[in-house]
Parts: sequence; C-alpha cells; structure tokens
Amino acid sequence: MSDNPTLPGTHLGAVRLTDWGVIRASGADARSFLHGQLTQDVLHLQPGQARLAGYCSAKGRLLASFVVWVDDGGDLLLACSADLLPAVHKRLSMFVLRAKCKLTDATAELPLWGVAGHPDQAPALAVWATGAWSGATLVRLPDAPQEGGSTERYLWTGTASPPLPALDVDTWRWLEVLSGVPRIAAPTVEQFVPQMVNLELVGGVNFQKGCYPGQEVVARSQYRGTLKRRAYVIHADAPLVAGQEIFSRADPGQPAGMVVLAGRNSALAELKIAAAEAGDLQAGPEGASLRLGPLPYALPTDHA
Repeated sequence: MSDNPTLPGTHLGAVRLTDWGVIRASGADARSFLHGQLTQDVLHLQPGQARLAGYCSAKGRLLASFVVWVDDGGDLLLACSADLLPAVHKRLSMFVLRAKCKLTDATAELPLWGVAGHPDQAPALAVWATGAWSGATLVRLPDAPQEGGSTERYLWTGTASPPLPALDVDTWRWLEVLSGVPRIAAPTVEQFVPQMVNLELVGGVNFQKGCYPGQEVVARSQYRGTLKRRAYVIHADAPLVAGQEIFSRADPGQPAGMVVLAGRNSALAELKIAAAEAGDLQAGPEGASLRLGPLPYALPTDHA
C-alpha cells in the first residue's frame, strides 16, 4: 500500500456532512464576544472570508475547532463537529452575560455538505475564502494532496443536494485527513494544546490578538520551545478511529499519541515527535503497524 494513496474514481462529488453542525452568532457584540473566546481574530473577519479557530479551556486544551465565516446578514457562522456542538454551545452561552450576542444551533437551518473538486460554474476561490454557488455559500478549505496533484475541498451550505455526483463519506474524511487540518470531535475534547495538532500551522491561531481562555498556555508553548508533540499523517492496513491511542514498539508501556481524524485506513494523528522520528508505530498496544505519510506543510524543526 502506498504511503500517499490516490483517490479512486472521480475527484468531483458531494456528501452530506451529518457529523458537522453550525452555531450562529448574531447581535451587535457577537464579534467582540467571540474574539475574546477563540484563538482567531474574528473581530476583523470580512464578508467573503473564512477562518479556522480553536476554542480552548483555561488550561489551553482544545474544546472545539471551528470554521468561521460571515453570512449575508452579517452574522457569524461557526461550523464544528456535531457531537460536541451542544456542550460547546452551552459553554459559550454561559459567558455571554450582558453582551448583545445570541448563540443558536443553526444545524437544521444550514446543513453542511462536503464538496470535493471544483464544481462547474463555481467561482475560483482562494483557500479560506467564501463565494456563492448553486444558491448557497461555498467555503474553500485547504486542498488534499495526492500523487499527481491535489483535490480542492469546500463546505457548502445548501438545504438540498448539490448538483454533483455522490461522494462516499469515508473518502471525504480521508481527504480531510490528507489536508492536515485538524478537527476536534467528542473523543478528542481537551486532549490537545493547539500546536500539538498543528492548528497554528494551518492558520488557526492568531498570536497578535488579545486574550482568550488558555491564551497564556498556547503562547508559552509557542515561544518557549517546549513543544514535544505534533500532528502527522499516518497510514495503516486497517481502519483507524478518532481517539484511538498510538504506541511505539520502542516504548510499549505508554501511548505515543492519539488519532485526531480518521478516514479509510489513514489518519491525522498527534504523536510524540521523538516517536514519530523513530518510527515503528502501531495502533493500540498490539494493533496494526503504522506508516508516516507526507503533510502538505512543513513542521518546525526547533522543538525541544
């Protein structure tokens, strides 16, 4: 099996993302409120732009990750894993207090689709830009590289099926893995500081913005050179699942990392840098052997 497998069949298709949900933030203080809660600058987010953001605990551990953009009415939309949306919605709502910000679960109103490839008549969008297509909003996500090229990826907010061939959901998740962009789900809540899953490398952390929960921990991890874990693409000969522990045969007594996202027989996994460099990894204490695959971006080399 290749360490960088190619996508079988078409590179163009769409799939309903039932494992994603959407929170709508409306009101005069929505931007300033979320700006003080997330790792990203949303205060200056403009129509036509999208951004990746994390939501951390006071200890700097990720409670959720969001794709954030502005709708036609000026509200902020935050797309995240559906299985953690109720808890995150409740937690954010607790801190609204007197701010003029209303948070609602907009999942039923705005069902999300994953679109792979560039649809006919769709606008040419830069990564993290938004545009209109087929009566709804397209959000351009980072591409998924494969041998011989890459596949464009989008979120689409249409209420009906887009005019595209059906795409298998596990293929979409596999493309998500290959993009190297982390998405926190219920099995991985509070497991990672943002840098452990490369969130800052894909534009999910703004180090110039003001304070937010866990900001001191995130900043310390960035500037003190103490980071010993990163996210890597891995491949196996058996399916992997989010939250699954990874072990190194050189040190079988304790986990060397955890699966963040999985699709087909591949995963984006948080690993001890030393274990990733040494190799000889396996899924679980006695599971399938794992092979490192390429990331679409470079990892810093100044780790501890």
